[in-house]
Amino acid sequence: MTQMTVSFKALLMAAALTLPGFALAAEPAMMKDGMMVDHKGMTVYTFDKDAGGKSMCNGDCAKNWPPMMAPAGAKAEGKWTVIKRDDGMMQYAYDGKPLYTFMKDEKPGEMKGDGMKDVWHVVHESQK
Repeated sequence: MTQMTVSFKALLMAAALTLPGFALAAEPAMMKDGMMVDHKGMTVYTFDKDAGGKSMCNGDCAKNWPPMMAPAGAKAEGKWTVIKRDDGMMQYAYDGKPLYTFMKDEKPGEMKGDGMKDVWHVVHESQK
């Protein structure tokens, strides 16, 4: 019985120490070198045609500009919100703007989509 109690206490302690790590991973993206990147280090973009918390990038557009999808149960916090896409999936938005990555960005930190067609823009530190 004592062995089980000690093991249970160790399990509880491990869980308590792990929880702060989950809190840090709650935001879907972060600022690095003055721009927003996802957890893989890939550049995050906004689309000027999005309005009213609605994504206008669907179908072929979403193949080239993958939306930053939110998991089931994701909640709004601070400037972070979650919007429902036309396909019913949930997408992260920041300050009301849906967020995307760009399929032609092959390595972390690349910004090949910035300024594309004058409607795609990197999220910069000044916007945070």
